[in-house]
Amino acid sequence: MSIDLGFLVEVLIKVVIVFHLVLIVVAYTVLAERRVLAFIQNRLGPNRVGPQGVLQPFADLIKFIFKEELIPLAANKWLYLAAPMVSIVPALMVMIVYPFGPTVTVPFVGEVALYVTRLNIGLLYVLALASLGVYGIVLAGWSSNSKYSLLGGLRSSAQMVSYELSLSLSVIGVVLQSGSLDLVTIVENQSKWGGMGWHIFWFQGLGFLIYLISAIAETNRVPFDLPEAETELVAGFHTEYSAMKFALFFMAEYCAMFTVSALATVLFLGGWNGPFIHQIPWLGPIYFLGKVFFFLFLYIWLRGTLPRFRYDQLMNFGWKVLLPAALLNIVISAAIGVFAL
Repeated sequence: MSIDLGFLVEVLIKVVIVFHLVLIVVAYTVLAERRVLAFIQNRLGPNRVGPQGVLQPFADLIKFIFKEELIPLAANKWLYLAAPMVSIVPALMVMIVYPFGPTVTVPFVGEVALYVTRLNIGLLYVLALASLGVYGIVLAGWSSNSKYSLLGGLRSSAQMVSYELSLSLSVIGVVLQSGSLDLVTIVENQSKWGGMGWHIFWFQGLGFLIYLISAIAETNRVPFDLPEAETELVAGFHTEYSAMKFALFFMAEYCAMFTVSALATVLFLGGWNGPFIHQIPWLGPIYFLGKVFFFLFLYIWLRGTLPRFRYDQLMNFGWKVLLPAALLNIVISAAIGVFAL
């Protein structure tokens, strides 16, 4: 069996670019969150390391690298060490199927597709890997042998099972309209009307709202941050973690935020599509990242605005409101598909 060396080199270059892009976005999302929250709370935030604090992420990285590694005596050592990796690896693996832009022409190279790989079941791949993150959280909570960590892990498992269901059901309307699980096909299906045929404008407003709420709950962010709940559980599942192991959990959370933001962009907001995209294909990555940054800003805004749910309110909302609404959205989408034929 012959191996196409040029294809392997192209894929390797794309993987390196996407990996570094995601890590840079994650690092500066942390900085943006600290500065925006400071603005909301009428204070300054980090602004000393570099001009306006732009080098703060690198200072934080150096701090994590040189902090002392501590392992609780009663912890299950191997599971304790494996938990951060179980969280971060799936969060990074999903990036290879996101279409960051259309096929563009690069000087001296030719046509280049702005995604690492294309899968016929790309949406299932993303949902499957995104659901694996809970295993890292549960392992961290149990293996630390701490009551606060265990409570955080148990809360997270119940919360993610509850909201994973409504999140998965909320995207079925998009699948029915596009007729595909391939993320590239789903984006191309929204290229009509001059690049503005987004699914959110085409009877998927309810599905988008359900997805948005479920995604915030899936990533354990305010107002659904019960697994961490600093005022109740110290830091929840990662209470006993320090140094780079803590940093990996931190990165996994922000990678998950990037993942659900990118998926929302692909499924509901047209992906790379926008005005003049057919005339200027290089606008595609700008549109895509601009929409992702909008969702990341929304995460930060909600954290600085909303209080935390009580746990019974969290579970009741997931099972009694979001799940029936997601089923209703499927019925409406199917009916629209039937009558549109």
